[in-house]
Amino acid sequence: MLRAQLLDRQARRESAARTYARTLPVAPVTAAGAEVTGADGRTYLDCLSGAGTLALGHNHPAVIAALQGALGSGAPLHTLDMITPQKDAFSTELLSRLPGDLRDDAKLHFCGPAGTDAVEAALKLARTATGRSGVIAFTGAYHGMTLGAASVSGPLRMRGADGQGPAASQPVTRLPYPHAYRCPFGVGGDAGAALTTRLLEHHLTDPSSGTATPAAVILEIVQGEGGVIPAPDTWLRELRRITADHGIVLIVDEVQTGIGRTGRLWACEHAGITPDILVTSKAVGGGLPLALIAYRPHLDTWQPGDHTGTFRGNTLAMVAGEITLRTIAEEQLAEHAEKLGSRIRSALRDLADRHPVIGDVRGRGLMIGVELVQPDADPDALGARPGHPHFARALQKACLDRGLMLELGGRDGCVLRLLPPLVLTDTQADTVLTRLADALTDVEPAA
Repeated sequence: MLRAQLLDRQARRESAARTYARTLPVAPVTAAGAEVTGADGRTYLDCLSGAGTLALGHNHPAVIAALQGALGSGAPLHTLDMITPQKDAFSTELLSRLPGDLRDDAKLHFCGPAGTDAVEAALKLARTATGRSGVIAFTGAYHGMTLGAASVSGPLRMRGADGQGPAASQPVTRLPYPHAYRCPFGVGGDAGAALTTRLLEHHLTDPSSGTATPAAVILEIVQGEGGVIPAPDTWLRELRRITADHGIVLIVDEVQTGIGRTGRLWACEHAGITPDILVTSKAVGGGLPLALIAYRPHLDTWQPGDHTGTFRGNTLAMVAGEITLRTIAEEQLAEHAEKLGSRIRSALRDLADRHPVIGDVRGRGLMIGVELVQPDADPDALGARPGHPHFARALQKACLDRGLMLELGGRDGCVLRLLPPLVLTDTQADTVLTRLADALTDVEPAA
Protein backbone atom coordinates (compact mmCIF):
# COMPACT_ATOMS: atom_id res chain seq x y z
CA MET A 1 0.00 0.00 0.00
CA LEU A 2 2.76 2.48 0.96
CA ARG A 3 4.66 1.73 -2.25
CA ALA A 4 1.58 2.40 -4.38
CA GLN A 5 0.86 5.64 -2.52
CA LEU A 6 4.41 6.90 -2.92
CA LEU A 7 4.57 6.04 -6.61
CA ASP A 8 1.16 7.60 -7.25
CA ARG A 9 2.09 10.85 -5.52
CA GLN A 10 5.39 10.97 -7.38
CA ALA A 11 3.61 10.54 -10.72
CA ARG A 12 1.27 13.42 -9.88
CA ARG A 13 3.90 15.77 -8.45
CA GLU A 14 7.05 15.25 -10.49
CA SER A 15 7.87 16.18 -14.06
CA ALA A 16 7.33 14.10 -17.17
CA ALA A 17 11.13 14.05 -17.58
CA ARG A 18 11.64 11.51 -14.80
CA THR A 19 13.31 8.36 -16.10
CA TYR A 20 14.37 5.65 -13.68
CA ALA A 21 11.12 5.97 -11.76
CA ARG A 22 9.24 4.79 -14.86
CA THR A 23 11.19 1.61 -15.56
CA LEU A 24 12.14 0.82 -11.97
CA PRO A 25 8.97 1.44 -9.93
CA VAL A 26 10.67 0.82 -6.60
CA ALA A 27 10.28 3.05 -3.54
CA PRO A 28 13.51 2.39 -1.58
CA VAL A 29 13.30 2.69 2.20
CA THR A 30 16.51 1.00 3.39
CA ALA A 31 19.70 -0.07 1.65
CA ALA A 32 23.07 -1.60 2.46
CA GLY A 33 25.87 -2.53 0.10
CA ALA A 34 24.37 -3.97 -3.08
CA GLU A 35 20.91 -4.52 -1.58
CA VAL A 36 17.89 -2.21 -1.57
CA THR A 37 14.66 -2.88 0.30
CA GLY A 38 11.55 -1.19 -1.03
CA ALA A 39 8.39 0.04 0.62
CA ASP A 40 6.75 -3.20 -0.53
CA GLY A 41 9.12 -5.18 1.72
CA ARG A 42 10.98 -6.75 -1.21
CA THR A 43 14.77 -6.75 -1.32
CA TYR A 44 16.51 -6.15 -4.63
CA LEU A 45 20.08 -6.60 -5.82
CA ASP A 46 21.11 -3.18 -7.12
CA CYS A 47 23.06 -3.38 -10.37
CA LEU A 48 22.37 0.28 -11.08
CA SER A 49 24.03 1.80 -7.97
CA GLY A 50 22.97 5.35 -8.73
CA ALA A 51 24.09 5.10 -12.38
CA GLY A 52 27.55 4.20 -11.08
CA THR A 53 27.61 6.76 -8.25
CA LEU A 54 27.72 4.31 -5.35
CA ALA A 55 31.16 2.73 -5.75
CA LEU A 56 31.03 1.43 -2.17
CA GLY A 57 27.36 0.59 -2.37
CA HIS A 58 24.64 1.95 -0.13
CA ASN A 59 25.49 3.21 3.37
CA HIS A 60 29.04 1.90 3.56
CA PRO A 61 29.99 1.81 7.27
CA ALA A 62 33.20 3.84 6.79
CA VAL A 63 31.36 6.54 4.86
CA ILE A 64 28.51 6.70 7.36
CA ALA A 65 30.94 6.95 10.29
CA ALA A 66 32.87 9.76 8.61
CA LEU A 67 29.67 11.66 7.80
CA GLN A 68 28.39 11.28 11.35
CA GLY A 69 31.71 12.54 12.66
CA ALA A 70 31.58 15.59 10.43
CA LEU A 71 27.99 16.34 11.37
CA GLY A 72 28.82 16.13 15.05
CA SER A 73 31.96 18.26 14.77
CA GLY A 74 30.27 21.57 14.09
CA ALA A 75 32.06 21.90 10.74
CA PRO A 76 30.36 24.30 8.30
CA LEU A 77 28.42 22.39 5.66
CA HIS A 78 28.55 25.13 3.05
CA THR A 79 31.46 27.49 2.38
CA LEU A 80 31.25 28.37 -1.33
CA ASP A 81 34.83 27.87 -2.58
CA MET A 82 36.60 28.75 0.68
CA ILE A 83 39.03 26.20 2.05
CA THR A 84 38.17 23.91 4.94
CA PRO A 85 40.18 21.12 6.56
CA GLN A 86 37.77 18.62 4.97
CA LYS A 87 38.24 20.09 1.49
CA ASP A 88 42.01 20.17 1.96
CA ALA A 89 42.04 16.51 3.01
CA PHE A 90 39.89 15.49 0.05
CA SER A 91 42.06 17.45 -2.39
CA THR A 92 45.23 15.86 -1.03
CA GLU A 93 43.76 12.38 -1.37
CA LEU A 94 42.45 13.00 -4.89
CA LEU A 95 45.66 14.58 -6.17
CA SER A 96 47.66 11.59 -4.95
CA ARG A 97 45.37 9.25 -6.94
CA LEU A 98 45.23 11.07 -10.29
CA PRO A 99 46.61 9.35 -13.41
CA GLY A 100 50.05 9.91 -14.89
CA ASP A 101 51.67 13.30 -14.58
CA LEU A 102 48.45 14.90 -13.35
CA ARG A 103 49.24 13.28 -10.02
CA ASP A 104 50.21 15.80 -7.34
CA ASP A 105 50.65 18.71 -9.79
CA ALA A 106 47.18 19.14 -11.30
CA LYS A 107 44.99 22.15 -10.70
CA LEU A 108 41.52 21.34 -9.35
CA HIS A 109 38.35 23.29 -10.08
CA PHE A 110 35.27 22.41 -8.08
CA CYS A 111 32.08 22.79 -10.07
CA GLY A 112 28.35 22.63 -9.51
CA PRO A 113 27.32 19.27 -8.05
CA ALA A 114 26.59 17.42 -11.31
CA GLY A 115 28.95 15.96 -13.88
CA THR A 116 27.40 18.01 -16.65
CA ASP A 117 28.67 21.23 -15.04
CA ALA A 118 32.17 19.75 -14.84
CA VAL A 119 31.95 19.04 -18.58
CA GLU A 120 30.85 22.64 -19.13
CA ALA A 121 33.85 23.80 -17.13
CA ALA A 122 36.24 21.60 -19.12
CA LEU A 123 34.94 22.89 -22.45
CA LYS A 124 35.08 26.50 -21.27
CA LEU A 125 38.60 26.10 -19.91
CA ALA A 126 39.87 24.53 -23.15
CA ARG A 127 38.45 27.46 -25.14
CA THR A 128 39.86 30.02 -22.74
CA ALA A 129 43.33 28.45 -22.71
CA THR A 130 43.61 27.94 -26.48
CA GLY A 131 41.65 30.90 -27.82
CA ARG A 132 39.84 28.49 -30.13
CA SER A 133 36.17 27.53 -30.09
CA GLY A 134 35.67 24.22 -31.91
CA VAL A 135 35.35 20.82 -30.26
CA ILE A 136 35.67 17.32 -31.68
CA ALA A 137 33.32 14.77 -30.11
CA PHE A 138 32.19 11.25 -30.96
CA THR A 139 29.05 9.45 -32.02
CA GLY A 140 27.29 7.68 -29.17
CA ALA A 141 28.69 10.05 -26.55
CA TYR A 142 26.87 11.15 -23.43
CA HIS A 143 28.37 14.09 -21.53
CA GLY A 144 25.39 15.62 -19.74
CA MET A 145 22.15 17.52 -20.21
CA THR A 146 23.17 21.20 -20.03
CA LEU A 147 23.61 23.05 -23.31
CA GLY A 148 27.35 22.74 -23.84
CA ALA A 149 27.55 19.15 -22.57
CA ALA A 150 24.53 18.14 -24.63
CA SER A 151 26.04 19.69 -27.75
CA VAL A 152 28.99 17.25 -27.62
CA SER A 153 26.72 14.29 -26.89
CA GLY A 154 25.37 11.93 -29.53
CA PRO A 155 21.56 11.67 -29.39
CA LEU A 156 19.77 14.22 -31.59
CA ARG A 157 17.15 15.00 -28.95
CA MET A 158 19.84 16.07 -26.47
CA ARG A 159 21.22 18.87 -28.61
CA GLY A 160 18.08 20.14 -30.32
CA ALA A 161 19.04 18.76 -33.72
CA ASP A 162 15.63 17.12 -33.97
CA GLY A 163 13.90 20.44 -33.38
CA GLN A 164 12.63 19.34 -29.96
CA GLY A 165 15.21 20.99 -27.71
CA PRO A 166 17.56 23.97 -27.44
CA ALA A 167 19.96 24.18 -30.34
CA ALA A 168 23.68 24.03 -29.63
CA SER A 169 25.58 27.24 -30.22
CA GLN A 170 29.14 25.95 -30.35
CA PRO A 171 30.91 24.39 -33.36
CA VAL A 172 31.21 20.64 -32.89
CA THR A 173 32.73 18.16 -35.33
CA ARG A 174 31.53 14.63 -34.70
CA LEU A 175 33.61 11.56 -35.57
CA PRO A 176 32.68 7.86 -35.40
CA TYR A 177 33.49 6.17 -32.10
CA PRO A 178 35.09 2.72 -32.49
CA HIS A 179 32.51 -0.03 -32.02
CA ALA A 180 33.72 -3.59 -32.46
CA TYR A 181 30.20 -5.06 -32.74
CA ARG A 182 28.65 -2.33 -34.92
CA CYS A 183 31.65 -0.82 -36.69
CA PRO A 184 30.61 2.48 -38.32
CA PHE A 185 32.96 1.74 -41.22
CA GLY A 186 31.79 -1.83 -41.68
CA VAL A 187 35.25 -3.34 -41.26
CA GLY A 188 35.44 -4.05 -37.52
CA GLY A 189 38.34 -4.60 -35.15
CA ASP A 190 41.50 -2.53 -35.02
CA ALA A 191 41.09 -1.57 -38.68
CA GLY A 192 37.80 0.21 -37.95
CA ALA A 193 39.28 2.04 -34.98
CA ALA A 194 42.30 3.12 -37.03
CA LEU A 195 40.03 4.72 -39.63
CA THR A 196 38.67 7.12 -37.03
CA THR A 197 42.10 8.41 -36.05
CA ARG A 198 43.04 8.61 -39.72
CA LEU A 199 39.94 10.69 -40.34
CA LEU A 200 40.76 12.94 -37.40
CA GLU A 201 44.29 13.56 -38.62
CA HIS A 202 42.91 14.25 -42.10
CA HIS A 203 40.54 16.87 -40.68
CA LEU A 204 43.45 18.56 -38.93
CA THR A 205 46.00 18.50 -41.76
CA ASP A 206 43.88 18.99 -44.90
CA PRO A 207 43.40 22.74 -45.48
CA SER A 208 40.19 21.94 -47.35
CA SER A 209 38.66 19.72 -44.68
CA GLY A 210 36.45 22.51 -43.42
CA THR A 211 37.53 21.86 -39.83
CA ALA A 212 39.59 24.46 -38.03
CA THR A 213 41.97 23.27 -35.34
CA PRO A 214 39.67 22.78 -32.36
CA ALA A 215 40.12 23.78 -28.76
CA ALA A 216 39.52 20.25 -27.53
CA VAL A 217 38.73 16.63 -28.22
CA ILE A 218 36.33 15.15 -25.65
CA LEU A 219 35.62 11.46 -25.15
CA GLU A 220 34.65 8.68 -22.75
CA ILE A 221 37.05 5.76 -22.37
CA VAL A 222 34.02 3.48 -22.17
CA GLN A 223 30.80 4.95 -23.53
CA GLY A 224 28.22 4.26 -20.85
CA GLU A 225 24.81 5.58 -21.89
CA GLY A 226 25.92 4.93 -25.48
CA GLY A 227 25.80 1.18 -24.83
CA VAL A 228 28.88 0.20 -22.79
CA ILE A 229 31.35 0.50 -25.65
CA PRO A 230 35.03 0.30 -24.63
CA ALA A 231 37.55 2.21 -26.72
CA PRO A 232 40.58 0.16 -27.84
CA ASP A 233 43.77 1.04 -25.99
CA THR A 234 45.70 1.45 -29.25
CA TRP A 235 43.08 3.92 -30.51
CA LEU A 236 43.31 5.95 -27.30
CA ARG A 237 47.09 6.10 -27.50
CA GLU A 238 46.94 7.26 -31.12
CA LEU A 239 44.35 9.88 -30.22
CA ARG A 240 46.60 11.12 -27.43
CA ARG A 241 49.49 11.41 -29.90
CA ILE A 242 47.44 13.36 -32.44
CA THR A 243 46.04 15.81 -29.92
CA ALA A 244 49.48 16.41 -28.43
CA ASP A 245 51.05 16.93 -31.88
CA HIS A 246 48.45 19.53 -32.80
CA GLY A 247 48.22 21.34 -29.47
CA ILE A 248 44.65 20.24 -28.85
CA VAL A 249 43.35 19.84 -25.31
CA LEU A 250 42.32 16.24 -24.63
CA ILE A 251 39.34 16.07 -22.27
CA VAL A 252 38.54 12.66 -20.84
CA ASP A 253 35.10 12.35 -19.27
CA GLU A 254 35.50 9.91 -16.37
CA VAL A 255 32.19 10.80 -14.72
CA GLN A 256 30.97 7.20 -14.91
CA THR A 257 34.18 5.28 -15.59
CA GLY A 258 36.27 6.79 -12.80
CA ILE A 259 36.93 5.71 -9.21
CA GLY A 260 37.60 2.02 -9.87
CA ARG A 261 34.59 1.20 -12.04
CA THR A 262 36.53 -0.30 -14.99
CA GLY A 263 39.20 -2.16 -13.03
CA ARG A 264 41.58 0.80 -12.69
CA LEU A 265 41.00 3.85 -10.54
CA TRP A 266 40.75 5.80 -13.82
CA ALA A 267 39.76 4.12 -17.07
CA CYS A 268 42.41 6.04 -19.03
CA GLU A 269 45.06 4.11 -17.09
CA HIS A 270 44.26 0.95 -19.09
CA ALA A 271 45.79 2.61 -22.16
CA GLY A 272 48.50 4.43 -20.23
CA ILE A 273 47.35 7.86 -21.39
CA THR A 274 46.92 11.04 -19.38
CA PRO A 275 44.38 13.65 -20.46
CA ASP A 276 44.94 17.38 -20.27
CA ILE A 277 41.63 17.76 -18.44
CA LEU A 278 40.03 14.94 -16.46
CA VAL A 279 36.33 15.28 -15.62
CA THR A 280 35.02 13.46 -12.58
CA SER A 281 31.76 13.29 -10.64
CA LYS A 282 29.38 10.50 -9.54
CA ALA A 283 31.46 8.14 -7.37
CA VAL A 284 34.10 10.74 -6.46
CA GLY A 285 31.69 12.21 -3.91
CA GLY A 286 31.14 8.92 -2.11
CA GLY A 287 27.44 8.95 -2.96
CA LEU A 288 26.93 12.67 -2.36
CA PRO A 289 26.84 15.34 -5.09
CA LEU A 290 30.33 16.43 -6.12
CA ALA A 291 31.89 17.32 -9.48
CA LEU A 292 35.24 18.76 -10.47
CA ILE A 293 37.91 18.88 -13.13
CA ALA A 294 41.64 18.20 -12.73
CA TYR A 295 43.89 19.73 -15.35
CA ARG A 296 47.43 20.62 -16.30
CA PRO A 297 48.67 23.81 -14.60
CA HIS A 298 49.53 25.63 -17.84
CA LEU A 299 45.83 25.61 -18.76
CA ASP A 300 44.91 27.62 -15.66
CA THR A 301 44.23 30.85 -17.57
CA TRP A 302 40.88 31.68 -16.01
CA GLN A 303 40.17 34.96 -14.26
CA PRO A 304 38.36 34.93 -10.89
CA GLY A 305 34.71 34.07 -11.41
CA ASP A 306 35.12 32.70 -14.96
CA HIS A 307 33.35 29.51 -13.89
CA THR A 308 31.52 29.69 -10.62
CA GLY A 309 28.43 28.55 -8.76
CA THR A 310 26.91 28.34 -5.32
CA PHE A 311 27.26 24.62 -4.63
CA ARG A 312 30.89 23.91 -5.44
CA GLY A 313 31.58 20.92 -3.26
CA ASN A 314 29.89 20.70 0.11
CA THR A 315 31.71 19.56 3.22
CA LEU A 316 29.89 16.24 3.53
CA ALA A 317 30.68 15.29 -0.08
CA MET A 318 34.36 16.06 0.55
CA VAL A 319 34.33 13.83 3.63
CA ALA A 320 32.55 10.98 1.86
CA GLY A 321 34.77 11.34 -1.20
CA GLU A 322 38.00 11.17 0.76
CA ILE A 323 36.90 8.01 2.57
CA THR A 324 35.72 6.43 -0.69
CA LEU A 325 39.00 7.06 -2.50
CA ARG A 326 41.01 5.68 0.40
CA THR A 327 38.78 2.64 0.90
CA ILE A 328 38.90 1.69 -2.78
CA ALA A 329 42.69 1.83 -2.71
CA GLU A 330 43.18 0.06 0.62
CA GLU A 331 40.69 -2.72 -0.14
CA GLN A 332 41.89 -3.07 -3.75
CA LEU A 333 38.34 -2.71 -5.02
CA ALA A 334 39.42 -1.69 -8.53
CA GLU A 335 41.29 -4.97 -8.83
CA HIS A 336 38.26 -6.77 -7.44
CA ALA A 337 36.09 -5.06 -10.06
CA GLU A 338 38.41 -6.19 -12.83
CA LYS A 339 38.43 -9.84 -11.72
CA LEU A 340 34.74 -10.08 -10.89
CA GLY A 341 33.74 -8.20 -14.03
CA SER A 342 35.76 -10.58 -16.17
CA ARG A 343 34.05 -13.55 -14.52
CA ILE A 344 30.58 -12.06 -15.02
CA ARG A 345 31.25 -11.30 -18.68
CA SER A 346 32.53 -14.84 -19.22
CA ALA A 347 29.35 -16.26 -17.69
CA LEU A 348 27.23 -13.94 -19.80
CA ARG A 349 29.01 -15.10 -22.96
CA ASP A 350 28.24 -18.68 -21.98
CA LEU A 351 24.62 -17.58 -21.62
CA ALA A 352 24.79 -15.98 -25.08
CA ASP A 353 25.84 -19.32 -26.57
CA ARG A 354 22.49 -20.73 -25.44
CA HIS A 355 20.37 -17.65 -26.11
CA PRO A 356 20.80 -16.08 -29.57
CA VAL A 357 18.84 -13.01 -28.46
CA ILE A 358 22.11 -11.92 -26.84
CA GLY A 359 24.13 -10.43 -29.66
CA ASP A 360 27.14 -9.13 -27.77
CA VAL A 361 28.62 -8.98 -24.27
CA ARG A 362 31.18 -6.28 -23.58
CA GLY A 363 32.59 -3.87 -21.02
CA ARG A 364 35.42 -3.34 -18.57
CA GLY A 365 35.49 -4.13 -14.89
CA LEU A 366 32.04 -3.77 -13.36
CA MET A 367 30.76 -1.72 -16.27
CA ILE A 368 29.08 -4.38 -18.38
CA GLY A 369 26.72 -4.33 -21.35
CA VAL A 370 24.58 -7.06 -22.90
CA GLU A 371 23.23 -6.11 -26.34
CA LEU A 372 19.90 -7.72 -27.21
CA VAL A 373 19.10 -8.42 -30.86
CA GLN A 374 16.44 -9.91 -33.08
CA PRO A 375 17.74 -13.50 -33.40
CA ASP A 376 15.85 -14.31 -36.61
CA ALA A 377 16.76 -11.12 -38.47
CA ASP A 378 19.43 -11.07 -41.16
CA PRO A 379 22.87 -10.08 -39.84
CA ASP A 380 24.97 -7.34 -41.36
CA ALA A 381 28.31 -8.02 -43.03
CA LEU A 382 30.03 -8.29 -39.65
CA GLY A 383 27.40 -10.59 -38.14
CA ALA A 384 25.51 -8.04 -36.03
CA ARG A 385 21.72 -8.29 -36.04
CA PRO A 386 19.24 -5.43 -35.49
CA GLY A 387 18.61 -4.42 -31.91
CA HIS A 388 15.55 -5.62 -30.03
CA PRO A 389 14.23 -2.75 -27.86
CA HIS A 390 10.90 -4.41 -27.06
CA PHE A 391 12.65 -7.52 -25.72
CA ALA A 392 15.14 -5.38 -23.77
CA ARG A 393 12.32 -3.60 -21.94
CA ALA A 394 10.56 -6.88 -21.23
CA LEU A 395 13.77 -8.42 -19.91
CA GLN A 396 14.46 -5.43 -17.67
CA LYS A 397 10.97 -5.81 -16.19
CA ALA A 398 11.39 -9.56 -15.74
CA CYS A 399 14.67 -8.95 -13.93
CA LEU A 400 12.99 -6.47 -11.60
CA ASP A 401 10.22 -8.98 -10.91
CA ARG A 402 12.95 -11.38 -9.80
CA GLY A 403 14.61 -8.80 -7.55
CA LEU A 404 17.29 -7.45 -9.89
CA MET A 405 17.60 -3.74 -10.68
CA LEU A 406 19.21 -2.99 -14.05
CA GLU A 407 19.08 -0.17 -16.55
CA LEU A 408 19.04 0.01 -20.35
CA GLY A 409 21.22 2.06 -22.67
CA GLY A 410 22.63 2.16 -26.16
CA ARG A 411 20.85 2.77 -29.45
CA ASP A 412 17.09 2.38 -28.94
CA GLY A 413 17.71 1.11 -25.39
CA CYS A 414 18.81 -2.34 -26.57
CA VAL A 415 21.71 -2.79 -24.16
CA LEU A 416 21.13 -4.22 -20.71
CA ARG A 417 23.60 -2.45 -18.42
CA LEU A 418 25.15 -3.81 -15.24
CA LEU A 419 26.70 -1.22 -12.93
CA PRO A 420 26.82 -2.94 -9.52
CA PRO A 421 28.78 -1.39 -6.64
CA LEU A 422 32.42 -2.38 -6.42
CA VAL A 423 31.68 -4.20 -3.16
CA LEU A 424 29.53 -6.79 -4.93
CA THR A 425 30.49 -10.21 -3.58
CA ASP A 426 31.10 -13.39 -5.55
CA THR A 427 27.94 -14.87 -4.07
CA GLN A 428 25.89 -11.83 -5.04
CA ALA A 429 27.37 -11.96 -8.55
CA ASP A 430 26.20 -15.57 -8.86
CA THR A 431 22.72 -14.47 -7.77
CA VAL A 432 22.73 -11.69 -10.37
CA LEU A 433 23.60 -14.20 -13.08
CA THR A 434 20.98 -16.69 -11.92
CA ARG A 435 18.22 -14.11 -11.80
CA LEU A 436 19.19 -12.72 -15.21
CA ALA A 437 19.27 -16.22 -16.74
CA ASP A 438 15.87 -17.08 -15.24
CA ALA A 439 14.38 -13.80 -16.50
CA LEU A 440 15.81 -14.47 -19.94
CA THR A 441 14.19 -17.91 -20.02
CA ASP A 442 10.86 -16.36 -18.99
CA VAL A 443 10.86 -13.69 -21.68
CA GLU A 444 12.69 -15.36 -24.58
CA PRO A 445 9.66 -17.16 -26.04
CA ALA A 446 8.31 -13.71 -26.90
CA ALA A 447 11.46 -12.71 -28.75
